[in-house]
Amino acid sequence: MVLHPLLGVGEVPAVEPYLGRVGEVFRAFRGQDSGCVSYGVRLLDGARWFVKEAVNGRARRSLERGWAFHRAVRHPAIVPQVHRIAVGDSWAVVMPWREGEVLYTAAGHRDRTSPDSPAARFRALPVARVLAAFDRVLDAHLAVEAAGHVAVDFYDGALLYDFAADAAHLVDLDEYRPGPFVVEEERLPGSRRFMAPEEFVRGAVVDTRTTVFTLGRTARLLLDGGDEERAWRGTPQQLAVVARATFPDPDDRFADVHRFAAAWRAADPRGDA
Repeated sequence: MVLHPLLGVGEVPAVEPYLGRVGEVFRAFRGQDSGCVSYGVRLLDGARWFVKEAVNGRARRSLERGWAFHRAVRHPAIVPQVHRIAVGDSWAVVMPWREGEVLYTAAGHRDRTSPDSPAARFRALPVARVLAAFDRVLDAHLAVEAAGHVAVDFYDGALLYDFAADAAHLVDLDEYRPGPFVVEEERLPGSRRFMAPEEFVRGAVVDTRTTVFTLGRTARLLLDGGDEERAWRGTPQQLAVVARATFPDPDDRFADVHRFAAAWRAADPRGDA
């Protein structure tokens, strides 16, 4: 039996040379602050895959966490990790390739307000399309919550949007983990724009209310016309839901993602979204 050149291989001495032998590396993503190097590879049968390799200890621990998360959580919006390859004492994970652009990356458009940046182009879409994308994000996090996990390090760089197909995908969820848990370091990884106050406090509890905060911030930033949060494009009712979701004290927020989702959808001007 001939094994698939990516899904059948168990170990390689080096990732990039191997990918070059079994196909064509058509994209390489280097210089990422995650400590990973990633590749888009087109195999001889035309199938395209995304391969992410950890190149330092921190990235390796993150990929280990991500592998466990993807074994526990499945959702159509979440790009799955379907295989992993041993590379010395490290790992590379294999995912199906998805078309689109991440809304923000420090290695690309650093300025979200640049007219040609993915973030600015996304914000210029009709509100209904933005709401549909956020609803997909929200639905995915209902699955995350149902699996007993919480969001960590979610931000606009984890949202891959295909402008041509009008489709949103979630990527790089490697820091998601079972919850609740206690913060053991000075702060959790992530973007300050999306993080709850407890994520910056050693000894604080992170639970599903932290995910509610992150989702509230996601809605606030995706539905703003600019980067200064002065041009809200949603309704006053939706903004009130966001305000409750992002209270500093977790006890003042929605108790879980399901309650947040119910309130958000009740405030949706499209009706039953």
